[in-house]
Amino acid sequence: LGRIKGVRKKFAQDVGFLPPAVHIRDNLVDLKPGMYRVLLRGAVVGEGEAYPGMFLAINPGGATQQLPGTSTTDPAFGLPAVWIEERHRDLAQMSGFTVVDCATVVATHLSHLMQVNAARLLGRVETQALVDHVTKLAPKLIEDVVPKMVGISTLQKVLQLLLEEGVHIRDMRSIVECLAEHAALTSEPLELARRIRIHLAPAIVQQIYGSIRELDVIALEPELERLVGQALNSPHGAALDPGVADTLTRSAAETARRQEDLGVPACLLVPDSLRAPLARLLKRAAPRLKVLAHSEIPETHSIRIGSIIGATS
Repeated sequence: LGRIKGVRKKFAQDVGFLPPAVHIRDNLVDLKPGMYRVLLRGAVVGEGEAYPGMFLAINPGGATQQLPGTSTTDPAFGLPAVWIEERHRDLAQMSGFTVVDCATVVATHLSHLMQVNAARLLGRVETQALVDHVTKLAPKLIEDVVPKMVGISTLQKVLQLLLEEGVHIRDMRSIVECLAEHAALTSEPLELARRIRIHLAPAIVQQIYGSIRELDVIALEPELERLVGQALNSPHGAALDPGVADTLTRSAAETARRQEDLGVPACLLVPDSLRAPLARLLKRAAPRLKVLAHSEIPETHSIRIGSIIGATS
């Protein structure tokens, strides 16, 4: 229980809001011994195994030693792993495995699931709590914007759109200030989220790259970019050719993996008009791939194209 409270607190510090409480109950009918399942609004979002007194030895990629134990996969990130007894812990660590106890396995998995489902965790109650918090810091700002210019339901949708792509909403004051500037021009959540992303660009880039000033990015091959742009921005709502869409998603996933193997963030840089639809298209095939628009690169940073999707050589 202490670990779970810690996970919720850490999530609130990182993402910007306190998620709903986590309720724990036994289910000896549907679950095997050692198995656990995480549900969100009645739907299963994750499951795994945890054995008290045992340790999970996770292979980060370079370990070759065969460990005595039960082979499995890390429930949070899908890495190959082995459940081992405590007496084999030193052997595993010396062999290059990352070794964690049972409670840490569950806590890490829960933390990952909360990050992935952050948009679904932000309900009306959590949105109102954010508004109340900003009201204490800047009462006049909230009075002028919420709900006069932006209703609470629209604000919730805008914040969910940001969270769906992993954008933290800690800086609610800046978000509301941006809404104050643009809400008179549009009430469309997608457009408001786009403008907030530009407003938060330095923080978004830092979240992805840290303190690096030269950003190693992925780009689309010009002809592929043209085809994608024609389809996604067609006034007649034309869909992207299935063959092109399949090639694009597979290439994006492969390129993202290569970037991560090199220790470089997987980030695709595209024209502003393509950013949102491409992010939605690629989310399932390459969930850790970030998609940035040209307008989201701060003037203080430069870019270097490290990989090109669609290149023939």
